[in-house]
Amino acid sequence: MSRLRFGIFLAPFHPAGENPTTALQRDLELVAHLDRLDYDEAWIGEHHSAGSEIIASPEIFIAAAAERTKRIKLGTGVTSISYHNPLWVAERMVLLDHLTRGRVMLGCGPGSLPTDSMMLGLDPTATRELLAENLDIIMRLLHGETVTATTRTHTLVDARLHLRPYSEPLFDVAVAAVASPTGPKQAGTHGIGLLSIGATLSPDGFDALAHHWGVVEERAEANGTTVSRADWRLVGLMHVAETREQAYADVQFGIEQWFRYFQKTAAFPQMAVEGGDVKEMIDFINEAGIGAIGTVEDARKQVQKLWDQSGGFGAMLLLAHEWANPEATKRSYELIAQHVFPHFQGGQVTHAQATLGAKERAAGKREDYAAAQLQAVATMTERYQQEVSAKG
Repeated sequence: MSRLRFGIFLAPFHPAGENPTTALQRDLELVAHLDRLDYDEAWIGEHHSAGSEIIASPEIFIAAAAERTKRIKLGTGVTSISYHNPLWVAERMVLLDHLTRGRVMLGCGPGSLPTDSMMLGLDPTATRELLAENLDIIMRLLHGETVTATTRTHTLVDARLHLRPYSEPLFDVAVAAVASPTGPKQAGTHGIGLLSIGATLSPDGFDALAHHWGVVEERAEANGTTVSRADWRLVGLMHVAETREQAYADVQFGIEQWFRYFQKTAAFPQMAVEGGDVKEMIDFINEAGIGAIGTVEDARKQVQKLWDQSGGFGAMLLLAHEWANPEATKRSYELIAQHVFPHFQGGQVTHAQATLGAKERAAGKREDYAAAQLQAVATMTERYQQEVSAKG
């Protein structure tokens, strides 16, 4: 297994009615915490309505987070490019690429909340059509082309970037996929990465994983582009603690408000989560195959299951949530870094296999080595006594 990267997908999800200023600071602190724990990536969402996913500009958030971190890569997860002038999307990302010295990633999507797009007079069909148009323009600009184009929302005349990206040849670009083949088709067409969001957040999406990558490869072949599973990122749900009982107790802090948001507020049918009380909610996550609430062993099994179902991917992104209080949430990320990462990183022999193998070899020879150690002590003691006697 090649080195599996780990990261988060930060929408974020905060209960409506609480202090947004302190909630945003928690988000920045979380990204800094993950940077210290050696997480590879953090993807930041864009939303403009419904009162829960409160980051309106992932680019501004990334600029702030970049000053608080050292190595973690920061992506827009995603920029709702149907809402924006594609020239300005490309310009802002190139600027961020320079400011972060190559730590930025561009995630693209049509926008997931209808309450966002309706304010711009766009329906869900229009946003998906604009996704294809604008993504094509953005990729052409990022590759150095001069573009003249007219979409239903913007006109570009001899548009070009006046800066080249800092990254050579280009920073990572990925397109979001929920349940339909729209995202995979665009990823294959342009030879870019795929962000499978809903594909791991519902039973139907989980079943579509292998099919989605098949669409990517088919479109890549048809368009003469190159794609890699290393650029495929899966988003999943997890919360772990030292014991399963502790994990269940932890999530009682906030899992219900998260479920109610998708059940009663967000018009996002791909996230049709089930569960009437907390126990049913926990059971839904664990039994539907879409996540893991429990121990590090449960988390490892979930990652392996996703790997087997998909045929392999490049990064496991944990959907950031506040099911547990801030301390328990941070501890969950720590446990995953400490006990899950090593089983999926290190190459043909993972870090976990290397240290466990060394332990097993040492244990198998312990009695022989212990006897040799005792004999060495006895030999050196006898030699010393002989030296003292000779001098006397």
